[in-house]
This record gives sequence, structure tokens and C-alpha cells, in this order.
Amino acid sequence: MALEDDFRSAQERVKTLKTRPSNDTLLELYSLFKQATEGDVQGKRPGMLDLKGRAKYDAWAGRKGVGREAAMQQYVALVERLLRG
Repeated sequence: MALEDDFRSAQERVKTLKTRPSNDTLLELYSLFKQATEGDVQGKRPGMLDLKGRAKYDAWAGRKGVGREAAMQQYVALVERLLRG
């Protein structure tokens, strides 16, 4: 399937970025990746002292209901925008 190939390619290409994306962009990439590969968020929300884990959980939870293909398409599009500059 072409979309899955594009998704895998985007996962490799995002590693070639010359500058580190902002934390918000990293959370967006993370949440789209998790939604595309695992579906809706599962498990308990991390505790208040786990700020990083909580931010990642919340970002992923915000994607609830987004289909696998839609998440893949959004991930690929975001990587394309980041690579363009």
C-alpha cells in the first residue's frame, strides 16, 4: 500500500531534519505516530509529576477517533512541511 510506504519513509526522513522541531511539533509528530500505529490512547493518564509523560498522553488523547489512514496522511504531510522548511 502506497500510504504505508509513504508513512515509513516519513519516519526515516524526519530523522534528517537539520534543526530540532519545537516541543509542540514533536508532540504533534508523536501523537500522529501513535494514533497511526496503535489507535486511540489506552491506559491511565500519567501523574502530575510526570510532565513529559502527561504531555505525550494528552497529545495522543487529543487524536481520539482519528482513523489510522488519516493519522498516517497527517503525519506524512507534517513531515513534508518540516522538511521544506
